[in-house]
Amino acid sequence: MARQYTLHRSSQVHASGIDYKTALNEEQYAAVSSPPGRALVIAGAGSGKTRTLTYRVAWLLDHQVDAREILLLTFTNKASREMVERVRELVPHDTSALWAGTFHSIGSRILRRHAEDLGFTKSYSILDRDDQKSILNSVIASLDIDTKQRRFPKADVLASIFSLMENTGVALTEIIASRYDQFYDWLEKIEEVRLGYIAKKLATNSMDFDDLLVLTVRLFEQQPDVLQLYQGRFKHVLVDEYQDTNSVQGRMIDLLAGERNSLMAVGDDAQSIYSWRGADMSLILGFPLRYPGSKVHIIETNYRSVPEILDLSNAAISANRGRFEKDLRSSREAQGTLPALVALPDPSTQAAFVAQRILELRDEGIPLEEMAVLYRAHFQSLEIQMELTVRGIPFAITSGLRFFEQAHIKDVSAFMRFVVNRRDEISFLRMVGLLPGCGPGTAAKLWAEWLKSGWSERVEVPPKWSDLFLKFKIPKKTAKHWEQLCYTLDELTPDGALAHPSQMIFSILEGVYADYLTASFDNAESRRADIEQLSQYGGNFDDVLEFLAQLSLMSSTDGEPSGERAAKDDEKVTLSSIHQAKGLEWKAVFLIWLVNGQFPNGRILEADDADMLEEERRLFYVALTRAKDELYLTYPMMNPKSYTGDIICRPSQFLEDFPAEMVEEWNVGNDDPWADDEPF
Repeated sequence: MARQYTLHRSSQVHASGIDYKTALNEEQYAAVSSPPGRALVIAGAGSGKTRTLTYRVAWLLDHQVDAREILLLTFTNKASREMVERVRELVPHDTSALWAGTFHSIGSRILRRHAEDLGFTKSYSILDRDDQKSILNSVIASLDIDTKQRRFPKADVLASIFSLMENTGVALTEIIASRYDQFYDWLEKIEEVRLGYIAKKLATNSMDFDDLLVLTVRLFEQQPDVLQLYQGRFKHVLVDEYQDTNSVQGRMIDLLAGERNSLMAVGDDAQSIYSWRGADMSLILGFPLRYPGSKVHIIETNYRSVPEILDLSNAAISANRGRFEKDLRSSREAQGTLPALVALPDPSTQAAFVAQRILELRDEGIPLEEMAVLYRAHFQSLEIQMELTVRGIPFAITSGLRFFEQAHIKDVSAFMRFVVNRRDEISFLRMVGLLPGCGPGTAAKLWAEWLKSGWSERVEVPPKWSDLFLKFKIPKKTAKHWEQLCYTLDELTPDGALAHPSQMIFSILEGVYADYLTASFDNAESRRADIEQLSQYGGNFDDVLEFLAQLSLMSSTDGEPSGERAAKDDEKVTLSSIHQAKGLEWKAVFLIWLVNGQFPNGRILEADDADMLEEERRLFYVALTRAKDELYLTYPMMNPKSYTGDIICRPSQFLEDFPAEMVEEWNVGNDDPWADDEPF
């Protein structure tokens, strides 16, 4: 049962002078002024979530709640700083005793005071990712794991596996079986590494970021007096982005709220898109059941998008079953222009359309920084990057490095560069450095052997690389992988001639690089998709020299857009994955690659997982609600493939979730291959 007390209301004139009813809309005011207790605030996209939380803190302070009794939990330090700064601007009260910060920073603050209760000292170190990898590598070395026959997961991948365990509470066996099945034969050894890693952290008085949550919860559960201390202090717990909380964070909130404290959780179930990193949507959907008698406030007034975009967004998300009912209403006047649905012949034409429309919108007065191109996966931006560069349109990428600057793209191109330019030492060292047991010293010796062979100076390509390289002295741990590399190089130059770029990339990926990907990166699947996209792009070139030259020109220096259109350094179109666009907004948004298999993701369609499909639809909803004035939904009707021929693309099933009259179909002179197809 919630704490039974009332806020002091000695006067309707607040110390801050804020007229809350005037400053807030009716829905926001109802949440901000709600009595102490358990409350869930469902704040729709663009509805002023931050404003609501900020004014809630101000309201509490204005009603004589001591700042030290308030705890504000956020997901980013930036969010907590902004909210606290706004509160300081709103009210004259001293806020120095208010605790505000990320879950991790609050956990760290608590653990600094009570580390001894868990076997650590107050001076414990917090490990970053590099520190984690260093400790994990030392543990692996101490266990003397035999990796001669097959690759053992690298420290980066192990850190991700262990983090997922901690944040979801799922057993190692289940995580390996469901997400990393290629390592199932290593299960026993991975568990040994995990236990060794835990012991090493304790021995070195160190905690990683997950420990800051897990150990805080353990402290509360094992030390009731410590929990009582913090429950007694934080009588008002406020949580931002509640839909993104994982099981550990949810438990931490429940413990701090206890039986009596006031709890206000603010979030939007329709924007829950992070299950892949542990977010548990059942926490926000199950809030009313976990806290009987709690109040649910729904804020539906949107201050961002025009009604035409909001109507489409509401209709799109309505197909989901697991959600709170809400219907966003725009505070803006209708524009009379519907979102555009544009079918294009192929990915290149899609990119050309987007680039051309960007230029037209800029001529119409929309700055480049008010435009964004959004996509489901980073590799889908390849053609867009190329087209914008060719046209001299400056762009910034928030979803990662430029496509051709990524490590795995550079790895694959190193093989190609070496067989083309056999004096390319940098590419050779990068290529052989990918092999297990082949450190800088071994790589340098192999390079010296290669120079000694004399083939680096000859004009012709060796008839068979394997005939030369298999004679080199190789460490036992590297031997099997070196042999595979030799045969892969043979495929790159069949009969002494250079293979087609797409064929080369396919041979590199399937011959040696796929194993390296899975062992080295926790996002191996998306990186593989990047390489497959690179292979498809290679289909546009007959000459591998021309292909490699194009890759070089797309480097961070030479590929920087320039020209008259780049008049202002800060005027750039944003290219972003939808996940990283959450919380942002632009006047004009282009959502590309809306075909089944790309968005929604093909793996999810194959798995026939209803929950994951609903998350994909929420991701679609997030993309739609980033647009303020103009929205363009585009898809290619054909997708050229290097080996399987052109593939007809089926439009995304999400385009069937709303009435056709909510969009305007733009006819760009193309015949839709699905025009006469039955509805699906």
